Amino acid sequence: MLRLEVRPQPSARWGYASPLLALAITVVVGVILFSLLGKDPVRGLQVFFWEPIKSGYALSELMVKATPLMIIALGLAVCFRSNVWNIGAEGQYVIGAVFAAGVALMAGPGTGGWIVPAILVAGVVGGMVWGGITALLRDRFNANEILVSLMLVYVAIQVLNFLVYGPWKDPNGYNFPQTKTFEAVTQIPRLMQGSRVNVGLLLALAGVAAVWVFLFRTYSGFAQQVGGLAPAAARYAGFSSRKALWIALLISGGTAGLAGALEVAGPIGQLTPYVPAGYGFAAIIVAFVGRLHPVGIVFSAILMSMFYIGGELAQSRLGLSKSLTGVFQGLLLFALLACDTLIAYRVRWSTPAALRATPLRGQHLQPGEAGTAVPVEGTARAQPRSEGGL
Repeated sequence: MLRLEVRPQPSARWGYASPLLALAITVVVGVILFSLLGKDPVRGLQVFFWEPIKSGYALSELMVKATPLMIIALGLAVCFRSNVWNIGAEGQYVIGAVFAAGVALMAGPGTGGWIVPAILVAGVVGGMVWGGITALLRDRFNANEILVSLMLVYVAIQVLNFLVYGPWKDPNGYNFPQTKTFEAVTQIPRLMQGSRVNVGLLLALAGVAAVWVFLFRTYSGFAQQVGGLAPAAARYAGFSSRKALWIALLISGGTAGLAGALEVAGPIGQLTPYVPAGYGFAAIIVAFVGRLHPVGIVFSAILMSMFYIGGELAQSRLGLSKSLTGVFQGLLLFALLACDTLIAYRVRWSTPAALRATPLRGQHLQPGEAGTAVPVEGTARAQPRSEGGL
C-alpha cells in the first residue's frame, strides 16, 4: 500500500524549481493531448509559447492580458499568506467594473481628465465593498469565506446582467445588452501609439513593489503572515485576527476592482455581459505558481496570459476549442500541487501491518523511529512558506 511520509527537511532548491517542473510536465501532457487530437504537437506548442511573443505587437497584447492577472494575483497573495481564502476575486473584479462604468457613464463632451482617476478609484471602492461583504459575514457570523466569496461571484454577474439588460442598456445599441461606448476622455491613457497597453501595466508593476514592501518590510505585513502561518502564535503576540481578515479581503477586493476598472475603461471601452473573463479564477493559479511572491507573480502572470492568447489562436488556426485554455491552466495547477506534495512528502510502499504500526500525525516518535506517515487518502498540507521566498 502506498503512503506519504513527511520528509525531515524539504528541499529549498526544489521549492524554487517546482513551478518550472510543473510547467515542463504541463508541456509534456500538452504534447500528448495535441497528438491524441490529431494535431501537430510542434505546431500546437508554437501557438501557445511562440506566437504570443514573436513580435512587438504580440508582446503588447501579452501585456494587456497579463496586467489584470498580475493586479488581481497580488491581492490574492496577501489573502492567502494571511490564511484567508478569497475565491471570489472574479466577483470583486466584476463589481469593480460596474462601479467604474457608473462613473464613466457620467462623463460628457466637456468632462476633464480628472474622470480617469475617479474611474479607477470607483473600481477600487467597488471591489473593496464586495470583498468587505465576505469579511463582514466571516467576522460577525463566522461564515466560511470560501463559500461566501464564491457565491458572491454569481450575485455580481446577476447585478451586471441586470444593468446591461436594463437601466444602463444603450438605447442606440440595436438591442444588444451593453452600455453606450464611453466618452474618449474616460479612456485609460495608453503607453504608446498603435498598442493597447495602457498605464495599468505601470500600476501593476508599482503594485509589485508596494506588495513586496508591505509583506516583507512592514510590521503590518509581518502580522498578516504570522497570522497565516501560526494563528496561535499571532494571538499570543497580540496580533488581531479580525484586523488581518479585513485587511486581507479589502486589499484583495480593491486590487480585483482596480483590474475591472482598467478593463472596462481600457481595452473594452463599455460595460457588457462579457466582462467576466475568468481573470479572477485564473489569478488564483497565477498567485500559487508565483509562490505567493510579488516577483514570482510577474512571471506567472505572463505565462498564464500566454495560455489565454494561445487558446484563442488554437481556436482560429488549429480548429480546437477555446476551452483548451482552461485545460492548460488546470494541468499547470495540478502539476504544481503534485510537485509541492512530493517536495514535502516521500512516497513509500508498505504492507497493511507496517502501516498500522507507523505513527500517524500528532503521535510522538521514539528516538530512531521512522518519520511521520500519512496514508495516501489523507490530506497533505503544504510546508510553511519562508518570508521573502518565491
